[in-house]
Amino acid sequence: MDVKLINPFLEAITTILPQLGFKEINRGGLEIKEQVLPSQGVTVLIGITKEIKGNVAYNMSADTAKKVASTIMMGMPVSEMDEMAQSAISEMVNMVTANAAINFEKQGLVVDISPPSIVVGTGYSVRVSNSKYLALSLMVDSQLIEINVGLAS
Repeated sequence: MDVKLINPFLEAITTILPQLGFKEINRGGLEIKEQVLPSQGVTVLIGITKEIKGNVAYNMSADTAKKVASTIMMGMPVSEMDEMAQSAISEMVNMVTANAAINFEKQGLVVDISPPSIVVGTGYSVRVSNSKYLALSLMVDSQLIEINVGLAS
């Protein structure tokens, strides 16, 4: 587990999210966590393969996910995590992770990403890594989004 593996994601977030309409992005804490991630309400899991392997899980509350989806959909009200809202969240994750993949390639590391999988609900956990992973907290327009990076080169 290398802390340098988080930097391409930070760069991607600061590049992509303003393009989607987000105004304020602040980095919170960085923690080391163990294998399993309890859902906060909406979790999007995306795999990374080739020279870097593992998973990245974007985790947020349902209320945060609705506000994020609304921003992505140009302010359209989002009252539930329906197919449209889930699609918006999945597309944001896909764009951020694809941009992170480009950032890895700029470092000479060839990577590929899987399509995102989204799970909505509480009371479940996602295995991010076989050992430990890095959890980065972000405040995006005053909404907490946690990016959990379980990668190894």
